[in-house]
Amino acid sequence: MTHRPANEYPVNDTVFALSTPVGGAIAVIRASGALCLPVLKRIFTGGVEERKLSSGSLCFDGDTVDECMAVFFKGPRSYTGEDMFEIDLHGSYAVVKRVIDNLPRLGLRPAEPGEFTRRAFLNGKLDLVQADAVMDLINAETDRSASTALDQLQGGLSRRIADAERVLIDLLSELSAAMDYPDEMEDETLSSVPETLSGVIAQFDELIKNGRASHLLRDGAKAVILGLPNAGKSSLMNALLGADRAIVTDIAGTTRDTLEEKLNILGLSVRLVDTAGIRQSAESPVERIGIARALDQAGSAQTVLFVLDGTKPEPSDEELALIGDVREESTVFVINKCDLAPETCLEYKHALKARFPNGECVVISAKTGAGLEVLKQAVAKRLGASDVNPLITNTRHIALIERARDELAAATLETDCSLASTVIASALSALSEITGREFSEELLDNIFSRFCVGK
Repeated sequence: MTHRPANEYPVNDTVFALSTPVGGAIAVIRASGALCLPVLKRIFTGGVEERKLSSGSLCFDGDTVDECMAVFFKGPRSYTGEDMFEIDLHGSYAVVKRVIDNLPRLGLRPAEPGEFTRRAFLNGKLDLVQADAVMDLINAETDRSASTALDQLQGGLSRRIADAERVLIDLLSELSAAMDYPDEMEDETLSSVPETLSGVIAQFDELIKNGRASHLLRDGAKAVILGLPNAGKSSLMNALLGADRAIVTDIAGTTRDTLEEKLNILGLSVRLVDTAGIRQSAESPVERIGIARALDQAGSAQTVLFVLDGTKPEPSDEELALIGDVREESTVFVINKCDLAPETCLEYKHALKARFPNGECVVISAKTGAGLEVLKQAVAKRLGASDVNPLITNTRHIALIERARDELAAATLETDCSLASTVIASALSALSEITGREFSEELLDNIFSRFCVGK
């Protein structure tokens, strides 16, 4: 692992990239490095003042390419901590290509994916939590996931980790002093370790519990609609989507394959999968393949919406057998058709709850929309993200906090100052990997490889 003080890794070359899709009204080209100021003055006819957007012409060898806007950022007061410029061009392919073809002749190099944010990290402008959050914010599909990423970008999680690190560093100092004066201080210092660490361990337990549920805000969740034919599975999918996406008929076995759509459920991005109706008497090979795929999809889902026909008084033997194939703790039983038989649906719910006390049961009408909001709340609850205010969503961060928490728990049991110090230092090392005070090139490559060029 490498330790990174701020501004320890200067980068000498200057990079550029197109930061917007080609073909829009505006194209933004950004650059970072020591050549930014002389190159911008050479190719841009407008005024070049720090942090002031100016208009002018963009010219190469006396040939005007476009009328544009440009701004210069003097390092270290820039995103990367280096000199930077951004040029706002008309977004045509021809204009953008001419600029991109000419910049390398002036000594600029095309940037690698994520290189701007990587430079920001190496120059101490961001830590790795914030660097991760940049891409999470770009990829956010719901308001809630965007809000979580923005909180992390603004340092919410980093501050929590920094607070814990200060406690651990202070404790290490006390243990070090105790080792210098073992007769006077060792017993008293060791006896204070469990109490000192208890608060940090409790904070980590909270973060871990929070993270296990809320990482779905970052990565999304998979919800599979399952049930017998004609229970209303496709109607439920259409109702949740607010569009006629799935074919609905009275003919059993209409849905032969899986159908997937994305849905925002209370700020959580959910991949909703409609499946073929499952029945033991299926004779068609195509229908049997659809049923096999439905069960396979259910096995890999975070939650299952098990749709039942509420016009019946209780689950059939076939339904009960199918319910046995899914995880009760991750299933929402959806009793449909309350518009046709409201009292029977309630009886059905009570009968189902008696058999499956840990199951979440919701009565709805896919036709009228009754109960759909309650269903969304139940799905979010099953996914563990209904009322979470997430601070941590990244699986890498969760794993490292778990490691640090386990090390601290072990430290509370140590009866030797030197051993306790070693274990606490190991916990600090895990926390440093989260923020990037300790890192490897492999880790950086893994993180920044998922970035787009230009960010």
